[in-house]
Parts: sequence; C-alpha cells; structure tokens
Amino acid sequence: MGMAATDDQFHVLAVDDSVIDRKLIERLLKTSSFQVTTVDSGSKALEFLGWHGNEINMFSEASISPNNHQEVEVNLVITDYCMPGMTGYDLLRKIKESALLRDIPVVIMSSENVPSRITRCLEEGAEEFFLKPMKLSDVNKLRPHMMRTKLKNDIIENGKPENEEKQENGEEKQENGEIITTGEADSEMQQFQTAQSLQQQTSQNNNNNNDNNKRKSMEEGLSPDRTRPRYSDLTVMSN
Repeated sequence: MGMAATDDQFHVLAVDDSVIDRKLIERLLKTSSFQVTTVDSGSKALEFLGWHGNEINMFSEASISPNNHQEVEVNLVITDYCMPGMTGYDLLRKIKESALLRDIPVVIMSSENVPSRITRCLEEGAEEFFLKPMKLSDVNKLRPHMMRTKLKNDIIENGKPENEEKQENGEEKQENGEIITTGEADSEMQQFQTAQSLQQQTSQNNNNNNDNNKRKSMEEGLSPDRTRPRYSDLTVMSN
C-alpha cells in the first residue's frame, strides 16, 4: 500500500457500494496487473485521497491523520454512479474542483444507460463512462489515460522530454548510433544538394550539345551541294 505505482503497475482506486461489483472490479483490474484499492463510498474515497474540504491545509501535518493512505500514488479513480450519500457524479466534481486532485483521471460506471447522465459526467471531466457489468475490454481502455497523465506529470516535474531537449540542443541520432549536430546535418544536406544541382546542369549541357550536333547534321544533309544533282559528267546530245 505504501509504494508508488510504476509504469507496469498503476494504482487504481475503485469506489462502489456493492460488494459484488467491488470484487468483480478488483479481480478484473488485478488480472490486468493493476494495483487496486477498493472503498464503498465517495466520502471514503476522498479521505483516502487526502481531501478534507480544505485546499489550504491539504496534505499538511494538520490535515493528515496517521491512518490515511495518501502516501500511495493514485493513478485513476473508477466509481459507480449511483451510491447512497455521495454519488459518483458528486465525487467526480469534488476531484475536479481540487487543485491537487484534478489531474487524476476519473471513470464512471453505471448499470443504467441514461444519455443525459453520461453527457453530464463527460462534460464534468470524466474520461470514460462504462455500463455495468464491467468487462475486460473496458479495463483495457484505462491504461492510456493513466499513461497520458503520468507523461504530463513527468514533464511538469522534470522539464521537457529527453528527445525534445536533444532536438533543441541541435543533436540528432543516426541509425548507426552516432550523434551528429543539426548544423553538421544541414551542411551535409547542402553539399548533397549542390552536387545534385551540378550533376543536373552537366546532364542538361550534354543534352543541349547532342541536340546541336543532331541539328548540324541535319542541316549539312540538306545543304545545296548535297541535294543538287551534278551534271558535269553528262554529255549533251543535240539533234
């Protein structure tokens, strides 16, 4: 419980007042290698997340009780819609209104297919809305949301991604593993383009010379000396 989730094992907080549904969700999530914590109400979910209704004192020594579990990183909350007391929609709103929790992806489940309910949850910030009973295909849709949030958090904490930093520093990696600067790559490209241009110019000059030679040969073949018959060797007969 006290360890942070890794790339291969994200931590999901499942909220449902039905013990049967909680067991089903837990089994499906663990089958997909997720770390799972289950609670039976929205208020307990907020308590687990460390939300005490006071943003200023949130996660301070005064607001954390010794039995709280907010040292565990929660990567996603999946909650039933219809629950006594606090509904799944109410829990969604509480999380999205919190400056420290709003980045946690929230998924809503319900046994009732009510379009207006689905639309309202998605507009409030829910990532998905699943119809019960939950299926393994539904669980497969959860990881991309957690990966996207984790990448966003890594960028915020550590700055720009490593590949972006390398591009800004003028470095590119070749297929053979060698590192060259962007300036070197531009210089090589310029040399290649210059050589290609010279090659095209030479080819064009050769074509022009060939055309001139052909034209000259044709003109010589049609000259008067070649086309006019010669009569010097003929004998003129007279009557």
